[in-house]
Amino acid sequence: MSVLAALLVTIGSVDLLRSLGPHPATARETRGLPALGLLLLLVVTATAGLLGTWGGVALTALAAAGLLAWTVAAERADAGSGHGLALSTFAAALLVQLAGSGWAPPVGGLLADWLAWSDLPWQPTPDHALLLAGLVLVQLATGNRLVRLVLVTTGALPARPVAGGVDGELRGGRLLGPLERLFILGLGLAGELTAAGLVIAAKGLIRWPELRSHASSDDSRRPSDIDKVTEYFLVGSFVSWLVALGALLLAS
Repeated sequence: MSVLAALLVTIGSVDLLRSLGPHPATARETRGLPALGLLLLLVVTATAGLLGTWGGVALTALAAAGLLAWTVAAERADAGSGHGLALSTFAAALLVQLAGSGWAPPVGGLLADWLAWSDLPWQPTPDHALLLAGLVLVQLATGNRLVRLVLVTTGALPARPVAGGVDGELRGGRLLGPLERLFILGLGLAGELTAAGLVIAAKGLIRWPELRSHASSDDSRRPSDIDKVTEYFLVGSFVSWLVALGALLLAS
């Protein structure tokens, strides 16, 4: 799964760079992201020595197509349309790499040389190190993006941000989500699945007073509005956990 790992590293990096820049999808600074992503994918695969076989070249080409499709589809979704298509594109890009993972060469090149030289205390294999890097990066901005795509697709969130909407009222999830996913992934890799469950439970306990405040702060608020906040919280939380658990499954 070496090329899949390179694809995850690239997707996570590009999405993170975008999240740190201007938010509107029409901003000029975001127009160069597809080209930047393709360049980064080429650098990662070359550094990891994945272009030395026909299988590696073919999978890298498929990864480039998947990366380009995801970047374009996700930007359109951020602009307010095609959320289901963006989700399908992300899933398809990963499934193609999983289906052809037998063609992927082992990680070598400069990355393997650096890992051997660095003498890290846990001594990961080059393949595992690259995969972990990709999985960690995906837990950040990409994870938030996937959560929002599912929320909009299921109707728990409007396609475009609304002033005073639940996405604005519970905006702390944009930071809590990545932290939570990283905790779950890290604890799962350490074999502490019980502790990961406690993290999940703690989120519900911490968020409960905030959810209750929506019910008591405004008597004129309709019950359906309260249900909308609860639906937003539950759907978003479960999708966020699935992103972390899916990464843990791949890492294991």
